[in-house]
Amino acid sequence: MASSRKKETSEKIMDAAIELFSKNGFDGVTTEEIAAAAGFSEKTLFRHFKSKQNLLEQAIDRYHYADEMRAIFDNELSGNVYDDLRLISENYHRIMYRNRKMLRVIMKVGNNLPGLHQYAHRHPRALQEFLTQYFGDMKKQNKLRDVDEEKVAITFLYMNFGLAQGRMNEDPAFSDEEFKALLKESVDLFTRGLTP
Repeated sequence: MASSRKKETSEKIMDAAIELFSKNGFDGVTTEEIAAAAGFSEKTLFRHFKSKQNLLEQAIDRYHYADEMRAIFDNELSGNVYDDLRLISENYHRIMYRNRKMLRVIMKVGNNLPGLHQYAHRHPRALQEFLTQYFGDMKKQNKLRDVDEEKVAITFLYMNFGLAQGRMNEDPAFSDEEFKALLKESVDLFTRGLTP
């Protein structure tokens, strides 16, 4: 019971922090303001997180996607390259859009916090590793052309990241239906370029 209450408190503080950071920037928000917005004392915030940067790092881990994507790679892929890449892309975009405020915070903070950029990039690096392994497996099964699986993984990530950026920035060209069609076409083109 105490551990679930502690987790609930931490989540409320992280939610409040992300909301405030996304509006006012990391440096534009105090720990006192975060605690108040979450309904707790500043002492409670420090008991849970020790520092504002540690709070942001824990929020990155909570909101980012490495664990969710690992579960997809471990349990949901079929071996059909198009179907798998579409499933990976759809889930990537679902998670990125859900976490768009957190991602905006990371981009705004940029290199202003020592080590934060590298800390946040652990998740894309993990996804790149999952993809590299997947493309290597598909190549061994003769389902892909003779390609450099790491370069293909990076290209696939950047294709999806670019689409995610447009959608997160509320580009009018990215309505839900248009986005779904664009994503389907992108995965289709990508798959045709890879498969024999």
